[in-house]
Amino acid sequence: MKIENEFTVSQPIETVWRFFQDVPSVADCLPGAELTEDRGDHTYAGKVSVKLGPMAANFEGEATVTPDEASRSGTIDGKGADRRGGSRGQVKVEYQLTEAEPGTKVSIVADVMLSGAAAQFGRTGLISEMSNRLIGDFVACVEGKLSAETPEAAADVKAADVRGFSLFLESLIAWIRRLFGRR
Repeated sequence: MKIENEFTVSQPIETVWRFFQDVPSVADCLPGAELTEDRGDHTYAGKVSVKLGPMAANFEGEATVTPDEASRSGTIDGKGADRRGGSRGQVKVEYQLTEAEPGTKVSIVADVMLSGAAAQFGRTGLISEMSNRLIGDFVACVEGKLSAETPEAAADVKAADVRGFSLFLESLIAWIRRLFGRR
């Protein structure tokens, strides 16, 4: 399943690029994510916990981040497994930063592959709708970190927890509206 999204951060491209290279700070802004280890050579271990309606998954895995400073772009290759629920996931994210008014436009294309119980949500289009809502939370966190007055204040800014049932319900309603709006 392919997920595409764009958003604007109201900071200069150099500031946003430096932020994207600080993987622990980026992880702080990903709802439900926790960075557990820097394995070196741009490889990180972590956990992503998601509770969506009746399904809960705690993916543990690793990701390799490959930045390209010259083009202000990069890729993230990740994989993980939910040992308790038997779901598995792989993701390849490509991101691109470009100058925009006011600030920096970030374009993201993610190719997500799910298996096990988590795959049922991918088939319905709910994963795409939920990702749109989670990206909104991510952007708010990035803006908060980048506008903090001190490094200590920036360190205190973290993504909100994934609001399981309410996120699922809001996403389901938006998905149904879009579905019926097309007819």
